[in-house]
Amino acid sequence: MRRSTEQGRAVARMAENRYCLVLLSLVATAWAFPYSLSAQEVKASPPNLGLILDSLERTDEQNPALIRPHEVTREYKIFRGGDTKPISDVTAQISFISIDTKTFKITEAQGSPMGKKIVSAILEQEIASTWEGHKADISRSNYDFVFLREQNLTGVLEYVLHIIPKRKAKGLLLGDIWVDASTYHIRQIVGVPLKNPSLWIKDLHITIQFAAVDDMWLPVSLDAIATVRFLGIFTLSGQNLMPTVAAASTASP
Repeated sequence: MRRSTEQGRAVARMAENRYCLVLLSLVATAWAFPYSLSAQEVKASPPNLGLILDSLERTDEQNPALIRPHEVTREYKIFRGGDTKPISDVTAQISFISIDTKTFKITEAQGSPMGKKIVSAILEQEIASTWEGHKADISRSNYDFVFLREQNLTGVLEYVLHIIPKRKAKGLLLGDIWVDASTYHIRQIVGVPLKNPSLWIKDLHITIQFAAVDDMWLPVSLDAIATVRFLGIFTLSGQNLMPTVAAASTASP
């Protein structure tokens, strides 16, 4: 009987000790949880948009591509609908002469004539941005900006900003930009023109990739989805073919 009583007391003491341990664990968790939330809130605080835009505009103004004449050769492949085989292959030479002079000419076109028409319309949209000069810059003079998120998908931290044109003008895009968080170069633009480049293109969605080329920050690829009136949806993939070279003469469309 005495042994049973002692065993009962021992079991009670063990249960009491376990209860105390559980209670201490809960108290510690309750104390740490607000601290964890606070740390997450600090980490989630978005960077200062004004400082990002200050650096973005300063970096753009210092881009040698704005003052150094150059030419690029770009090949475009055009696909209809979900086809995997292109209906057309078009090569264009794009010449940058000065801050407000940029021209292009189609140097080769194979396949459907529709491909050449689509490429010409998209290049006219690109040229229009140059004709506008600083009126088409991605800056606070032309756009309102909204910070969306930080992103690090390719090992490079980027700020993703939404851009909203302040006026409806050819050459301006409504969409998003990806800004390198260390250099403040724009690495990618995804958007739609506020004005369609052609009466027969109903909708146009553009993706432009940028990279360093010969000490300049330039577009290196352009992909687009275009809805052509009465003909349906076409997709376009454009890649720079040759190294950028000094512009020798003014090209004409």
